[in-house]
Amino acid sequence: MIAEVDYPVQEAERTLPAVVTSAPRYSLPQRIRSGYHAFWYWLGEGLEWSRGLYRERPVEQLTHLSGSQQARIARLRRQFDVRFEQHCAALTTLKNYDYLDILDQAWTAWGQPRPVGGVVHDVGASNFWYARALHAFFLPSALTGVEVEGHRIYYNGYSRHDYAQGYVHKLPQTDFVIADYAQYAQPADTIVAWYPFVTPTPVLAWRMPLTFLAPQALFARIAMNLNPSGLFVMVNQGQEEADVAAGLCQTAGLKCERSCELRVTLRRRRIPPVVSWWRHP
Repeated sequence: MIAEVDYPVQEAERTLPAVVTSAPRYSLPQRIRSGYHAFWYWLGEGLEWSRGLYRERPVEQLTHLSGSQQARIARLRRQFDVRFEQHCAALTTLKNYDYLDILDQAWTAWGQPRPVGGVVHDVGASNFWYARALHAFFLPSALTGVEVEGHRIYYNGYSRHDYAQGYVHKLPQTDFVIADYAQYAQPADTIVAWYPFVTPTPVLAWRMPLTFLAPQALFARIAMNLNPSGLFVMVNQGQEEADVAAGLCQTAGLKCERSCELRVTLRRRRIPPVVSWWRHP
C-alpha cells in the first residue's frame, strides 16, 4: 500500500504593492546584457532554423526517486490516469509530474473542483515541454502554448519550435504558436501563466531582451482574451513576485479568487511557488 503524502500549503494574504506604470530605468550592465540577448533573438527570428520535429526517447521508468516522490507520483498516475514516462525523457517526465502536482495541490487546498474543458492558453510556453501536464489537469477541448522566442536554437541544432512540435505530437487539439501574447488576440476559457516576467532579473536570466518586459500590456491582454466566465491561473516565484504580479492583475481589472503558497513540491525549489486564481469581477 502506498502511503499518502500531505503537502502543506499556506493561504497568501498580503498587502499588494502599488504597480509602477512609469517608464522603467535600467542600469548600464542591464542594458548591455539586454542588447546582447536582443541580437541573438532577432538572429534566431530571422533565420527560423529548423531540423524538423524533435522526439525525446521515453524513459519508460523513473528511478532514483525518494519515497515521498514515488508516493506522490503514484497518486498522480492513479488520479489523472497519466504515464508521462511513456512519452518523455526522465527529466521532462519528472517536471511534468511536478507541474501537475502544483496544480493539483492548489485546487485541493482551495477545496474546489478543477476546471475542465474549454479553450486553454498557456502564456510563455518555452518549448511547451509541460503540454501533457496541462492536458491531464484541464482536459481541454483545445490547448495552445504561446511563446515569443520560438526559434531559439539549442546545443543540438534543434530549435525551440522543433522541440515543441515533438512535445505536442499526437496530443489532441494542441498547438504551439510563436507570438508575443501581449499581441495575441484570441479568446480563451482558461489562461495559464507559469512564472510570467514582471521584473527585469528573470528576463535577463532567461536570455531575453528587456523590450519584452511589458507586464502591463501582457496582463491587459490576458484580461481581454479571458472569456467573461473564464479563469486565469498564475504561478509565481515566491510571495514577493506574486504580490507584484497581483497588483498588475488588479490594474488589468481581474479579481483574485484564491491564492496559496506551496511549501513542498516534487522538485526542490529555493523559493516556494505561489499559485493564484483570477476572474473577471
